[in-house]
Amino acid sequence: MKSLVHVFASRRMAIVLLTGFASGLPLALTGGTLQAWMASEKVDLTLIGFFSLVGVPYTFKFLWSPLMDRFIPPLLGRRRGWMMITQLALIFTIAFMAFSNPVVAPGVFAFMALLVAFSSASQDIVVDAYRAEVLEKEELGAGAGVFTMGYRIAMLVSGAGALILADQMSWRSVYLVMAGVMLIGVATTLLASDPLNSAKPPQNLREAVVVPFVEFFKRQGTGRAFEVLLFIVLYKLDVVVTLAMTTPFMLQLGFTKTDIGAVTKGFGFAAALLGGLVGGAWMVKIGVHRSLWYFGLMQGFAGLSYVLLAHLGHHYPMMVTAIAVENFCSGMGNAVFLAFLMSLCDRRFTATQYALLSSVMALSRVFVGAPTGFVAKHLGWESYFIVCTLIAIPGLLLLTRYHHWKNEEWT
Repeated sequence: MKSLVHVFASRRMAIVLLTGFASGLPLALTGGTLQAWMASEKVDLTLIGFFSLVGVPYTFKFLWSPLMDRFIPPLLGRRRGWMMITQLALIFTIAFMAFSNPVVAPGVFAFMALLVAFSSASQDIVVDAYRAEVLEKEELGAGAGVFTMGYRIAMLVSGAGALILADQMSWRSVYLVMAGVMLIGVATTLLASDPLNSAKPPQNLREAVVVPFVEFFKRQGTGRAFEVLLFIVLYKLDVVVTLAMTTPFMLQLGFTKTDIGAVTKGFGFAAALLGGLVGGAWMVKIGVHRSLWYFGLMQGFAGLSYVLLAHLGHHYPMMVTAIAVENFCSGMGNAVFLAFLMSLCDRRFTATQYALLSSVMALSRVFVGAPTGFVAKHLGWESYFIVCTLIAIPGLLLLTRYHHWKNEEWT
């Protein structure tokens, strides 16, 4: 087994970090930063709300992921070629978006934002596939942690960083700067090496579209395949339900938006990065299975910190502690979960299968948040966060079936 120093100091990890940065940068530009631009131009709030729909490509990226498994661009190979294409597309679409106007031509502005989101979702497909193929088995956990660190740093740059720049220059200039920052992704793609153990790509569209799904269910067996998919939905469900209500909860306790924002962007951001790195390093030593248990238990019990905060009320040190503990444990859980998803993919269809699995993972985030306000209102905050902790149990019970899912190639 490789030492931690050898794993984290490898050239592959540097590439994974930078691809994580390139993957995370566009997200805020069609989300929070976009909303800030529109709000500063006095665009109607109803229209701003509708602009959340430009994020739809992230939900349905599995629909065109087979094309990125099937076809090989003429330069740089299957993975690096598509990375270059999507990154150049992002540079141009972000730049074109800079020259559109949300007040004068909101339709054009929305179309450009949609193109940015589509290009970003497409880059995610191929970057996820590249990471799953380029990393060795013992590097999967560390790679997941390092990738998440790059992703979060990029979101800080295009989120808080862009807002700070917007106080010094026009929004057009801000988006042109962000388009220029995407050149980091282009440089990374040029410097990256091709995956050495990438399998032969599908030979036709049937192999690219149908076979990846058939292969997954055949390899697992139908019953076990559905168990795996259900586990993917449930494993981080407790975190999703907890985070869905933390901001309204803390506002009701009397914390200001500045308090919440500063702690979330400060302690929370640092704790999440540290958790991802610690989780990745720990996983190198103990493997995916035990890490899923340990980190799953930790992220479940982390929710109890909010129970204590609800009991204490407006208690600033406890608020800082709760956010730090939740983000640290969630960061560890993210690292092992991404490694687990990568281990499920057949290398012939990495882009398609990973896109499908990550879309299944998103189901809980998209749909479970809706009733959380109703539940919190009727249970009260202490009981609500106790329920959040108990929600970890079904996923952990399914984890007892891990050895029935396990493939010989898994760690």
